[in-house]
Amino acid sequence: MPDNESLVRAAQRHGTLPPQILNAMRAIDRRLFVPSGTPPAEIYDDRPVGIGSGQTTSQPSLVAAMIHAVDPRPGDTVLEIGTGFGYQTALLAQLCTHVVSIDRIASLSKQAEKNLRAAGVDNATLLVGNAWDGVEGYEPFGAMIISAAADEIPEKLVPQLAEEGRLVIPIGPGGNEIVEVFEKRSGKLKRLRRLTGARFVPLRRD
Repeated sequence: MPDNESLVRAAQRHGTLPPQILNAMRAIDRRLFVPSGTPPAEIYDDRPVGIGSGQTTSQPSLVAAMIHAVDPRPGDTVLEIGTGFGYQTALLAQLCTHVVSIDRIASLSKQAEKNLRAAGVDNATLLVGNAWDGVEGYEPFGAMIISAAADEIPEKLVPQLAEEGRLVIPIGPGGNEIVEVFEKRSGKLKRLRRLTGARFVPLRRD
């Protein structure tokens, strides 16, 4: 019977990951973060799963790679844009002090809150709204992970990111992007590397 360990093995096939990320994947059951009735073969397969409202939860190996790239650390408050059903939120919550996650779709945020509660996650704050301008009142963020595509980095995110903090974002029109990794140095973002190609829904400006 497939289980979380199947996802751990899939993530390892895509690159070396630190033990803390692999342990977070073991601790957080993806079953709690997909729609009820999803077959186990789909839950524990390394692929996206539809969650309604035209949205999907990303494949776990991509989630793990993006988390590794953004390098969340104990003591950090991490900004996540694109809560979805909360799977990535739950993994981040294992690795940092506080996750602030925002999604523009209220029904998804509400379901994510239930899912996180079922998983025993109590260090995440979920918000509903437009994320283009980031989130005020919780900054500076030690890291930012954006699970929606933008043709440029929203400029108001930069002052909200701590110095030496990392930002991971898919750059492109939505549906055909490159996930890029940046670090803030001397008040400006410096591109560190391209992580992978991917497909994400667009990050809306309104």
